[in-house]
Amino acid sequence: MPAVSAPAKVLVSGANGYVAMWVVRTLLEKGYSVRGTVRSPAKGAYLTNYFRSYGDKFELAIVDDITKDGAFDEAVKGVDAVEHTASPFHFKATDPEELIVPAVNGTRSMLRSILKNGESVKRVVVTSSVASILEARSSPTVFTDKDWNQASIDEVEKHGKNATSAAIYRASKTLAEKAAWEIYNANKGKIQWDLVTVCPPFVFGPAIHEVDKAAALNTSAADWYNTVVNEDNGWKSDAVLTKQASAWVDVRDVGSVHELALSKDAASEKRIIGSAGPFTWQAFIEAAHKVKPNGIANHPKLAKGAANPPTSTQVNVDYDTTTVTKDLGFTFMTMEQSTKDTLEDFEKRGW
Repeated sequence: MPAVSAPAKVLVSGANGYVAMWVVRTLLEKGYSVRGTVRSPAKGAYLTNYFRSYGDKFELAIVDDITKDGAFDEAVKGVDAVEHTASPFHFKATDPEELIVPAVNGTRSMLRSILKNGESVKRVVVTSSVASILEARSSPTVFTDKDWNQASIDEVEKHGKNATSAAIYRASKTLAEKAAWEIYNANKGKIQWDLVTVCPPFVFGPAIHEVDKAAALNTSAADWYNTVVNEDNGWKSDAVLTKQASAWVDVRDVGSVHELALSKDAASEKRIIGSAGPFTWQAFIEAAHKVKPNGIANHPKLAKGAANPPTSTQVNVDYDTTTVTKDLGFTFMTMEQSTKDTLEDFEKRGW
């Protein structure tokens, strides 16, 4: 299938989200036109103002409920590609349906609308997550795009509302991505578009979406702020700070990877793992002190970090990023650069 390059028009769902706004901005900077969906005119006002310098290259579409069949029927008309980013991300769910229904039904709704009305669509990119890939293993593992997280689905099926919040979230991402591939493969012989999924790990970095205080940041960015910026790390022990927390990526890189997923032939039908590498919270704290030795305005001390951090950390989970680094030629931002830019963003906001 052909790649989609500027000045093509791209539909971005959930355009007011933390990741989605960087996707929109990256596409506009690369010369694409963007139609962004939001749930209400009120949620779109900030975007219209933020992207006003792009004139009619940016437009809004209102989709009040992404889970409804036909929700995107009008929005997909006349676009050359789709970036489906709309899906909830948090670890507070007490009922699996709270996350699974919008994640799965939103994805199905988008693809069904494309099948029905997306005559000009050539490529569809669905934002997934490494949550759809990793499972707990007894030994260090490098996960690849061939791996699927069946364990979280099994846990939710077995325990329902008693499943862990992490399992519920991971199951929602896995089931949503599986739904996308199932619909695509079932229709592959009669459609003119191909599918790509982007699977990032924890996403950090400067926010450009509408957020007025640190406490209102999205889940991953809020955890970064609370751990790295606040000088009292009482909620994370030294043991937690110094062991591998997960893998990470800067939000701006996620935007760039989404653009490459559209514009590169090599991305066709790939699951793109967008990970900059494993991390410990201690490593981010040390990076913060290196790039901002005097802290930032409201936090001159930043976080203390562990008293006696180990000289090395065992990496239990890592990801094969060959597709994005070799096939697509992408280089991820360093931890120090991401940390510096994030702290400067917080300082400008007075946080």
